Amino acid sequence: MLIRRVAFYLLALLVAVTVSFFLPRMVPGNPVASELAVVSARGECTPACVEAVEARFGVGADAAILRSPAPTAAAFSVGGGAAGLFRTGKPVTVGQETATVQSVNGERITLTTPLAAVPRPGTTVTQNLAPGLIVQYFQYLGGLFQGNLGVSYFEGSQPVTTLIGTYLPWTLGLLGVATVLAFVLGTGIGVLVAWRRGGRMDWLLPGATFFQAIPPLFLSMVMVAIFATAAHWLPTGGAYDATDQPSWNLGFIGSLLDHALLPAITVVLFSMAGFMLGMRNQMLTTMDEDFVLVARAKGLPTRQVIWYAARNAMLPSIANFSIAISLVVAGQLLVEIVFNYPGIGELLFKAVTGNDYPLVQGIFVVIVLVVLVANLLADAVYVLVDPRAGQEA
Repeated sequence: MLIRRVAFYLLALLVAVTVSFFLPRMVPGNPVASELAVVSARGECTPACVEAVEARFGVGADAAILRSPAPTAAAFSVGGGAAGLFRTGKPVTVGQETATVQSVNGERITLTTPLAAVPRPGTTVTQNLAPGLIVQYFQYLGGLFQGNLGVSYFEGSQPVTTLIGTYLPWTLGLLGVATVLAFVLGTGIGVLVAWRRGGRMDWLLPGATFFQAIPPLFLSMVMVAIFATAAHWLPTGGAYDATDQPSWNLGFIGSLLDHALLPAITVVLFSMAGFMLGMRNQMLTTMDEDFVLVARAKGLPTRQVIWYAARNAMLPSIANFSIAISLVVAGQLLVEIVFNYPGIGELLFKAVTGNDYPLVQGIFVVIVLVVLVANLLADAVYVLVDPRAGQEA
């Protein structure tokens, strides 16, 4: 069973990688336009700057043919110093025609073969230096096998793996603690609510369902407004105090826990209800099984009977954990943005708003890997808890 699951997850990873490559390229806009909009608004980018930025990102060159000297079918001049951005031996598009650049001398561009007609002054000349999408896709796959996710456009031109390696531990730490707490608390409360059905603990179900129905983004803002801004009990955001220096001392560790407490509580609140309701419903069914009735009839202690019933009722909860983990990850990314927590969610927000394609792709792949690994671990635990699952497979 485990081998089949691993093969399935590898296929899912390939699909996710493919989607992560093509999806950002289908979004309107491009990183060049995003960067130029910022610097141009501040008056910091001249036409030569625009061409330099385009050349840096490998988009290509774009210029207009000058009136003087007079263009010919085999040679013409372009202004603004843009000729230096064109590459020899590469095709260019002149109006509706395509030809290959033979040489570039100052502002003069010479073609290997003359055009069918002499281009008019003002005609746009473009050269795309980026390879085709299919070539880029296989180059991207080759880089993934080498652990190369590319270079970020705007985060200091750092390697994507370096950036993700800086932000990922914060997300994994918060995600691991919050998810385990949500599962343990949700499962434990679900057992108690089912065992004492009809009692006061039934009031926990509407409350848990209420928090599950609230979007994580809105719940995060409410938590900040109540416990941080109004009550001043906890920090509004960040991972630790700005005055602290990262070190392994009690003061810094206390600051870490203080800043992580409110985001962790938020994640637990919106993710615990699913585990609670699932465990309660399964426990109600299990309590009517023959082995539970026999255990009661034999006079076994109540705690032991509850343990027998809960151990068998927990199997579907472990299976549902695989489904829940992806929802928890998606919700936590939004929580990190609101709390300004230095995790993958905040980094993804920066990458999306900046159209940083390599960074978006890398983060998407890492998120998928985290979810798939968590699902694989859940499947392994399920087989260990219930050996029949491995035998049936």
